[in-house]
Amino acid sequence: MTAVETQISYNSYTIQHEEQYMTQEDDWDRDLLLDPAWEKQQRKTFTAWCNSHLRKAGTQIENIEEDFRNGLKLMLLLEVISGERLPKPDKGKMRFHKIANVNKALDFICSKGVKLVSIGAEEIVDGNVKMTLGMIWTIILRFAIQDISVEETSAKEGLLLWCQRKTAPYRNVNVQNFHISWKDGLALCALIHRHRPDLIDYSKLRKDDPIGNLNTAFEVAEKFLDIPKMLDAEDIVNTPKPDEKAIMTYVSCFYHAFAGAEQAETAANRICKVLAVNQENEKLMEEYEKLASELLEWIRRTIPWLENRAAEQTMRAMQQKLEDFRDYRRVHKPPRVQEKCQLEINFNTLQTKLRLSNRPAFMPSEGKMVSDIANAWKGLEQVEKGYEEWLLTEIRRLERLDHLAEKFKQKCSLHENWTSADLCVCVCVCVPGKEELLSQKDYESASLMEIRALMRKHEAFESDLAAHQDRVEQIAAIAQELNELDYHDAATVNGRCQGICDQWDNLGTLTQKRRDSLERVEKLWETIDQLYLEFAKRAAPFNNWMDGAMEDLQDMFIVHSIEEIQSLITAHDQFKATLPEADKERMATMGIQNEILKIAQTYGIKLSGINPYTNLSPQDISNKWDAVKHLVPLRDQMLQEEVARQQANERLRRQFAAQANIIGPWIQTKMEEIGHVSVDIAGSLEEQMNNLKQYEQNIINYKSNIDKLEGDHQLSQESLIFDNKHTNYTMEHIRVGWEQLLTTIARTINEVENQILTRDAKGISQEQLNEFRASFNHFDRKRNGMMDPDDFRACLISMGYDLVNTNKGEVEFARIMTLVDSNNTGVVTFQAFIDFMTRETAETDTAEQVMASFKILASDKSYITVDELRRELPPEQAEYCISRMTRYIGADGPAGALDYISFSSALYGESDL
Repeated sequence: MTAVETQISYNSYTIQHEEQYMTQEDDWDRDLLLDPAWEKQQRKTFTAWCNSHLRKAGTQIENIEEDFRNGLKLMLLLEVISGERLPKPDKGKMRFHKIANVNKALDFICSKGVKLVSIGAEEIVDGNVKMTLGMIWTIILRFAIQDISVEETSAKEGLLLWCQRKTAPYRNVNVQNFHISWKDGLALCALIHRHRPDLIDYSKLRKDDPIGNLNTAFEVAEKFLDIPKMLDAEDIVNTPKPDEKAIMTYVSCFYHAFAGAEQAETAANRICKVLAVNQENEKLMEEYEKLASELLEWIRRTIPWLENRAAEQTMRAMQQKLEDFRDYRRVHKPPRVQEKCQLEINFNTLQTKLRLSNRPAFMPSEGKMVSDIANAWKGLEQVEKGYEEWLLTEIRRLERLDHLAEKFKQKCSLHENWTSADLCVCVCVCVPGKEELLSQKDYESASLMEIRALMRKHEAFESDLAAHQDRVEQIAAIAQELNELDYHDAATVNGRCQGICDQWDNLGTLTQKRRDSLERVEKLWETIDQLYLEFAKRAAPFNNWMDGAMEDLQDMFIVHSIEEIQSLITAHDQFKATLPEADKERMATMGIQNEILKIAQTYGIKLSGINPYTNLSPQDISNKWDAVKHLVPLRDQMLQEEVARQQANERLRRQFAAQANIIGPWIQTKMEEIGHVSVDIAGSLEEQMNNLKQYEQNIINYKSNIDKLEGDHQLSQESLIFDNKHTNYTMEHIRVGWEQLLTTIARTINEVENQILTRDAKGISQEQLNEFRASFNHFDRKRNGMMDPDDFRACLISMGYDLVNTNKGEVEFARIMTLVDSNNTGVVTFQAFIDFMTRETAETDTAEQVMASFKILASDKSYITVDELRRELPPEQAEYCISRMTRYIGADGPAGALDYISFSSALYGESDL
């Protein structure tokens, strides 16, 4: 496909269709076109005129009768100058394809009300010079000259009158026609000097130098006015009567270049004004977007940190997390709270400025609305609250886990020591564990006394086994709780617990089997040493009691209040009260052993020194009893130390509560006072502003009390104090109330600032504002700075609005409500009330006015060039437009052309017109 064919598909424009068109000039004599001089002038002029338009589509012609023969460039020329799309051209290169394309062009010319006399497609395709020039002249008349209108004259007469008016003040210029009046070149120079005196020094021109004058005009027009050179000075001077059509074609270009010059300055001023307002608003928008992006990014980065619930395995690591969270609350978050407040203030100020300049409301980027930021902030605070609760819960959990793990290890060690303790069957045979003992078959070769001893020993073992049942159950319960609390070393705990439980089950089975065996042979034996048996039976439970007592005296405990530690002290006192009875039991048990020694001594019995029914010796009992008596005062000391710690914690609770019970009501009182201040303030707006800022400073000065309370709160948390019955206020309540107080006073100040901005922008006097305030306060029945719709209607009626309960009144009131309550909140604020009372008095610009101004600067083109912007606008506004305008996408525009239509619409937030 050729470059010409490619350009056929460029974008088209719509223009107003002319119902009628002037008939071809009667004085067009085709025979005159055969005059070589005229034909030469027309060839050059028409070719240059065609190229001035074709270059917009990126092409040109060299030979006027040859390059239009296939119809492609002819159709392209018509599309460029009309702004309309012609039917799709035929792509073939045969003669009938060329004729078809030319016919499409001629049909289009006829559709514009032009009568083509004796001009056929075959003649154009055959390269008929006369017909081709006649056709081009017809096109020039229709699209370049027809629309010229000066004082009810049009076309040729209008163009002539325009030339006469513009050149009238100039010496040696008398324009009466479009041939000989232009031979000396002074008329062309006068036209240029009239509109651009900076380009030609008319006083230096001489009437006796026509060629110099003409060349000067041609060169200046081509270089500075973008009018191509269409004539030769020698041809005009050496021809008695220059070609009228060539002169008209060339002069019409000057008309189109200069006709709108007087409007350009007005248009430029309007554009500068609009652009200055828009530049300021865009700066505020960019600042808002930047601040919103930074705040949202901080929230986005902070939430995952607060949402991270990866629990640490040690108390030290979790306490470090809690310290990091305190740093976040004290150091990192307060500046962001201030940024959020400043963001809302900037947004309200920007919206007020946009409303005063008749600009559409600012719509931040998706996800950056004030409501989006508020929602994100709310989400942050929810996650923050959950994170703190999780931290405290995890600390409690780890504390409980450490306690349970230590308790589990202690009980497991005791049980494992018990199961692995040596049990002696006889003097010379030792079995290292309970399972080995129960698996022995020593009774098969034992004597009567030995059998009796084995039977009694087994009974004592069963008693011991039953006594250890509670400990095994406790071990299993602790292991289960460790699993439920997600203990980090649960696998080891489970393995150890499972081993103990399996061993315990095996012990039970083996015990039952051994009893069955001993019972089978028990009838063979008749005697048994009752004293040894009685000692074993009394010593074993007493020994288990002492084991339990030692375990309880060494048991770890966790308490969080004085009541809980007092409960432990009471239990300990009760235990100490049982010691005398326990001592009696010990003495009785030791008395049995003394009786055994007495009988042995009396009857000369040689004792082996080993009780056949138990491994417990009197020395074991004595040692454990001494150990119990030693642990009792140590337990007393531990409990008293815990009492002191809980008393210190109680003092911290009371100290925190004393301050919180003062600060909490103070914040609530200040919030109520601000609510009344925002409604009851009087005086000028500046005085109100000063009073509010002084009020704000007093609030800020109170910050030291909040900081002191934060310090007490930190001490409480470091002491693991998680509740306080002396106050209903938590640190979180105080923080939230303080932040709301700062935000409320800042918003109230911002409302007064916006009132000042509205007053200054609208020219409202202080008396008018006071009157508006008095009316608003009168109907603000709740005294909260907001009116219900019914109160607002009553207020408007009192001010003269016709809003009685009729269809017309309801429609008008509904329209007003959409202005003052666009978010359908159901209330009308004082700021909205002020905006409504003043909004319809401002003088504003519209997108259509700005677009029309740009069109004037662009000489009625649908695009504008960089040079035109820099020539017509001040440098700052010109560069602003160049950086903001998108590239023009139409094929009729040159490279680098800009789209001022979409730019004008975008200034006012509208879609392309």
